[in-house]
Amino acid sequence: MYKVKVNDQFLFEIENKDSAFLVNGEQVQLDVSTLGHNNTHVLYQNRSFNTELVEINKAEKTCKIKVNGNTYQISIEDQFDVLLKQLGLDNLTSNKISEIKAPMPGLVLKVLIEENTEVKKGDNLLILEAMKMENILKSSTDGVIKKVLVKQGDKVEKNQILVQFK
Repeated sequence: MYKVKVNDQFLFEIENKDSAFLVNGEQVQLDVSTLGHNNTHVLYQNRSFNTELVEINKAEKTCKIKVNGNTYQISIEDQFDVLLKQLGLDNLTSNKISEIKAPMPGLVLKVLIEENTEVKKGDNLLILEAMKMENILKSSTDGVIKKVLVKQGDKVEKNQILVQFK
């Protein structure tokens, strides 16, 4: 059984049982034809759907698909993900980061965040110049900035704390 969430709004339980395709416990008849690289054609209840797999992230079990020109963000949980959630072990791999340290000595070219700013994983925090190269330091977690300990023009040493999270 899989739990599939579409655009963080719609939740479906999907399973393949005895060669029958079930969505939320009801059998669904689909006619699927593969058209080529990441493209399929689906007939469902006498309606035609052209689908394309736009992007896939196997590690996070997410993908982006396009159906008749409309893009949808999909996240999938299998029975193991559900079991880990029930046992309270679903977020053991996510590290709670409390600070960002300088990966090398350098010069702070630009600070892109402020205190009390909410950031998402992957957001740009600041630009550090080291060995004549600009390095963008990104957030490795979702969180709120507690304190920015550097400003533009500061020289920093390796492992110096640059940003703290709440």
